[in-house]
Amino acid sequence: MESLPYRGSTSSFYRFDSGTVLKSPMKVWEGNPNRERLQAENEVAIRFEGQILYKLGSHPRIVPFVDPPNLHSRGLSNNRYLGPHTPSGGILLSQASHGTLQAYLDSNNTAIDKSLRWKWSVQAVEAVAHVHSQGVIHSDLKPENYLVHATADGSSLDLWLCDFGGSTCRELGHSIPHLPDDPFFDVRMPWIPTEAIDIFSLGSIIYTILTGHWPYREGTPPLKLDDIGFYETYVNEMITKGVFPDVSSLRAGKVIRGCWDHQYQTTKEVLEAMRLELAALDKEDV
Repeated sequence: MESLPYRGSTSSFYRFDSGTVLKSPMKVWEGNPNRERLQAENEVAIRFEGQILYKLGSHPRIVPFVDPPNLHSRGLSNNRYLGPHTPSGGILLSQASHGTLQAYLDSNNTAIDKSLRWKWSVQAVEAVAHVHSQGVIHSDLKPENYLVHATADGSSLDLWLCDFGGSTCRELGHSIPHLPDDPFFDVRMPWIPTEAIDIFSLGSIIYTILTGHWPYREGTPPLKLDDIGFYETYVNEMITKGVFPDVSSLRAGKVIRGCWDHQYQTTKEVLEAMRLELAALDKEDV
């Protein structure tokens, strides 16, 4: 199987066939003294992600999960976690045609028009609203964990939410507890996964989609370790003080600030607010 260039913090990706990706637990270096523990954690995360996706079911804003009947019809094990003939018992997911939202923004930012940014902003919230309605907290929301995929006729680009290995669900329990990276995490909050943390993350995601860059930064995200460390320190200082980027000139500024200031109790409220803003924007454009 062809190894794909992108990888998660605990997983590796392979091209299973046209349009299908195998996500499997990342192999830990044999010389790592914690190899057995880390490898086991990676395997738990993948198994749990499959359980979460199965619980979320089919939804236009969630990455399609190749379910057991489909596996069976393709001559594979009737088990959502593939058998020993696949690398480490991974899960099969549909491959997005245009990669991650973060990569798409980095490469095409100047070509993305206002209507597409608004559509994606609403879709980003729609995905999390569905996740929360099923009793799941994503707990790692960021543009890298949204995928950009063309519709069947190629006329539109839509978002899929992915990467549920660090999610929590009271019904299913949780795998390895996880929290978002900066600037998608509120350091003022208790360091436990909650819907409020996801809502805060959405504020930064909407901001990133509409402006093309992360909060507190112009251009692409930091890549060098020194730059990352400096950026994270600065972000944490600003958030601790309650100092956020000026969003007064953004049409969705009140919604973004409402997410950052924890004015919304549920993702449904955020979605309703975004849809109202979009409806008002559509009227202005008529």
